[in-house]
Amino acid sequence: MGKGRLEAFSDGVIAIIITIMVLEFKVPEEATLPALLELLPHVLIYALSFIYVGIYWNNHHHMFHAAKSVNGAILWANLHLLFWLSLIPFASAWMGSHYRESLPVGVYGGLLFMCGFAYSILVRLLMQHEGPGSVLAKAIGADRKGNASVVAYALAILASPFQPLVSLAIYALVALAWFVPDRRIEKALDINR
Repeated sequence: MGKGRLEAFSDGVIAIIITIMVLEFKVPEEATLPALLELLPHVLIYALSFIYVGIYWNNHHHMFHAAKSVNGAILWANLHLLFWLSLIPFASAWMGSHYRESLPVGVYGGLLFMCGFAYSILVRLLMQHEGPGSVLAKAIGADRKGNASVVAYALAILASPFQPLVSLAIYALVALAWFVPDRRIEKALDINR
């Protein structure tokens, strides 16, 4: 079956997720710099979450550009990923208010872990559907970067009860590692032209 509806639906859901995140911002009660500075943790967490959603959108786009078609399992795997991504606004708002506390930081990491896990399922199903000689399979390979990210999230979750700020640093480092779009698929597509 075609992939156009899946891509359009995913783009719409991701756009709504980003919109919901920005709507979580509260206007300062006072028109002062200190009142504005109180929002800094919220702004930084929003920026981190926006980057994460953007990373997923960017890589999702590249991955489906390389795919020729989808099947029912891929549709469900995509919904699974979108489910976890849709929880990012909640986790971001909670962690923005409690960024030094272990439970919100750990829950945020658990959500990032589940997003990474869901994305890896989607990748595997797409590679299986496209076949071992496909552009996607050649480009992704063993997906060391994706697997390393999931391991980093697990380590950050384990650190969150003891050092929530270390966990936040790990989340930021993983985002930084993915900030530059994954060029593996672009390179594989260029080779096959």
